[in-house]
Amino acid sequence: MVSARIGGLLSACTVILTIAFVTPAGASQSGTVRVSDDPFTSTTAPTGQHRTEVEPDTFAFGSTVVSAFQVGRIANGGASDVGFAVSHDGGHSWAHGFLPAATDASTPAGPFVGASDASVAFDLRHHTWLISWLGLHELGGGVVDVMTSRSTDGGRTWGAPVVVAATGTFFDKNWTACDNTPSSPFFGHCYTEFDNADQRDLEQMSTSTDGGLTWSAPATTADAVRGLGGQPVVQPNGRVVVPFEGITRPGGIRAFTSTDGGLTWNASVLVATISTHEVAGDIRTSPLPSAEVSRDGTVYVAWQDNRFEPGGTANDIVLSTSGDGTTWSPVRRIPIDPVGSGVDHFIPGLAVGTDSAGPRTQLAVTYYFYPSADCTAATCQLEVGFTSSRDAGQHWSTPQTLAGPMQLSWLAGTTQGVMVGDYISTSILAGQHRAVPVFAEASPPTGTVFDEPMAATRETISGGSIPMVDDPVLFTGGSPPVDPDVAPATGPTAF
Repeated sequence: MVSARIGGLLSACTVILTIAFVTPAGASQSGTVRVSDDPFTSTTAPTGQHRTEVEPDTFAFGSTVVSAFQVGRIANGGASDVGFAVSHDGGHSWAHGFLPAATDASTPAGPFVGASDASVAFDLRHHTWLISWLGLHELGGGVVDVMTSRSTDGGRTWGAPVVVAATGTFFDKNWTACDNTPSSPFFGHCYTEFDNADQRDLEQMSTSTDGGLTWSAPATTADAVRGLGGQPVVQPNGRVVVPFEGITRPGGIRAFTSTDGGLTWNASVLVATISTHEVAGDIRTSPLPSAEVSRDGTVYVAWQDNRFEPGGTANDIVLSTSGDGTTWSPVRRIPIDPVGSGVDHFIPGLAVGTDSAGPRTQLAVTYYFYPSADCTAATCQLEVGFTSSRDAGQHWSTPQTLAGPMQLSWLAGTTQGVMVGDYISTSILAGQHRAVPVFAEASPPTGTVFDEPMAATRETISGGSIPMVDDPVLFTGGSPPVDPDVAPATGPTAF
């Protein structure tokens, strides 16, 4: 639960905490823009691996894009702090800083030894930006709280953290979304998903109606479903749809909904089974879904999957859609590379144009990939790719390489493998036919000091002529669902 230390910070330091450290960002040698860099140099436990930044999320509203991510990854869980980067000109220029009162490394210091799993949302009704994150009381598991930091000045500065859920429990994999449709009966409701790792990843939801100042007690679904990585999206009619990776066998990608503003949550339904190829090189990945919604309420969900590959020897990025969160389309393969190419695609960040709809819906996907799935930790070449569609996924652009190749030894280590993040992110700028991906981009370390900062680009939603066809399923023997943060035999390990 929240200690007396954070109570004192909240009551005594609110004015001070509205001033966050913000500095200009520069361009990297690869042509991407370096939007943030890890400034910490701690040498006492718990020591983050410096300079590393991993696992970004983004959200765009108008020309403002806000990203949040882990800074100074700690090997057995969390990071030294949560960083943020903000652009007010559609990704042309950036400022960045680090959340105050979060961890021992924060300025001023906060009550937690580590922070993790940042996600970003914007509440239009209350004109408030939210960064949801996890606060670790101890490393490697134990007690983990769900927290939210708020900004009322366009992401420039951030206030003292607000408690979402703190019950002496190990919470994990949080994500926040807000209802930004003025005609919705629940306009201004914000929803945070997380799972209770102490109860085998029991899915839980909390709701705020006051811009993230207060949150409801955690609620479960009607079927008390277990899973992780849920990403709530809100349809224009106020219905909340939460796709997630189910771990209650038979697992699969699942989804649950609420039609009463988060008072109750319906039983989950199956979106699709999961079939995945174990990615080479001991890099940390999982088939967590990436979910977004279009202006007409169509929900799009993407994840990594090997069902269309001969022998299942590589992953594609696949897609399913729904109009109501209950009935889902058959899984289709995004045609980034030909079937049988041997290219391994993983960790997708899906974006959907919130001002687009129907057959003109704009989609963009950023993802990591290996040119050859058959590689080793010493030989794998990690790259970042991008593709887009302007016709609701019926045709896709020729894929672009945004960054890389990177060697795996350049990446922060964790107890589940080297890490760029369990997720990355892409946002589409409304009315501009532009996408802004944010991702970890690594260069060779200097001695024992890493060089793995956050990077961003601006990409045109060009669409293209590569058709999305109904490929036959060629493999159905994929790996069963695995929780990357809770090992069944040994209990909680890392975030």
